[in-house]
Amino acid sequence: MRRYGKHTDEDDIRSRPNRKGNRPRTHTRPKHEDAVEGMVLTVDRGRLTCLVDDRIVLAMKARELGRKAAVVGDRVSIVGDLTGKKDTLARIVRIEDRKSVLRRTADDDDPYERVIVANADQLAIVTALADPEPRPRLIDRCLVAAFDAGLEPLLVMTKSDLASPDKLLELYGHLDIPYVVTSRAELESGDAVGRVREQLDGRITAFVGHSGVGKTTLVNSLVPEERRRLTGHVNAVTGRGRHTTTSALALPLAGDAGWVIDTPGLRSFGLHHVDPSRVILAFPDLVPGTEGCPRACSHDEPDCALDQWVAEGHADPARLYSLRRLLSTRERTEGD
Repeated sequence: MRRYGKHTDEDDIRSRPNRKGNRPRTHTRPKHEDAVEGMVLTVDRGRLTCLVDDRIVLAMKARELGRKAAVVGDRVSIVGDLTGKKDTLARIVRIEDRKSVLRRTADDDDPYERVIVANADQLAIVTALADPEPRPRLIDRCLVAAFDAGLEPLLVMTKSDLASPDKLLELYGHLDIPYVVTSRAELESGDAVGRVREQLDGRITAFVGHSGVGKTTLVNSLVPEERRRLTGHVNAVTGRGRHTTTSALALPLAGDAGWVIDTPGLRSFGLHHVDPSRVILAFPDLVPGTEGCPRACSHDEPDCALDQWVAEGHADPARLYSLRRLLSTRERTEGD
């Protein structure tokens, strides 16, 4: 039954009064053509510290972005108060397209992805040679994530004064992965800075590693103290007194030569988000051995050609064991 006639006049139509007295909502969103581009340096409980030109600006995410979250390394468009003065707050209205995304899950059976950093070019995997002992399987997992994200891996071995790097170099030295060996004395004196800087210049490098490997000590030696203090001061603007190493933090290298991103110490590196067929790409020393594999080989079955390939001495058996351990974990996850 029609409530109104075919030719209604707008005066004949009853409308509900707007009790709040504000303008009616609209689906038309502003284009924010005056927005300025910035880079996210760190995220602290809903507040994002951004670099806009040469100013540090504190911002929050606009409601119109919905559930889309900005992470360290993101290029964003910002409106509002961009002076960077105390007690000012800008607004992030757009997150620009990302050229790379480094992700992980808490465990292999956890479907929830956590984005660590965006737009990085390189992943520096930091491992101590002793105290704590190296964890090759964690290194392998980081390599898988790096290859999946399209990042170039860099292996940084610390505390060479406590143990020799020879054992790790036997596993990874022949994979054409760049590496740097440092000692505690070299980091304290700054002698190792030059060797590491050669691998970082002109790039955005994310540093990952589990607690105690000297990752943050290495980052501090790469970044001049005055810039570290500046960023730490800005991070404290949120009023929560949170230490900078509890969340990812982007720091510029001197001379605008690149960026280093310090990340919290890792306890695990889940790979639920990685397609199992791509895991083999993190083991380039094993890839040639897959040419004789049957079609759709999982590389963890009796007919896999990798067994003979490794038995003939083309690759280290420990590498095949690490690959299959990752694959078997992923297969169990897929079957759950």
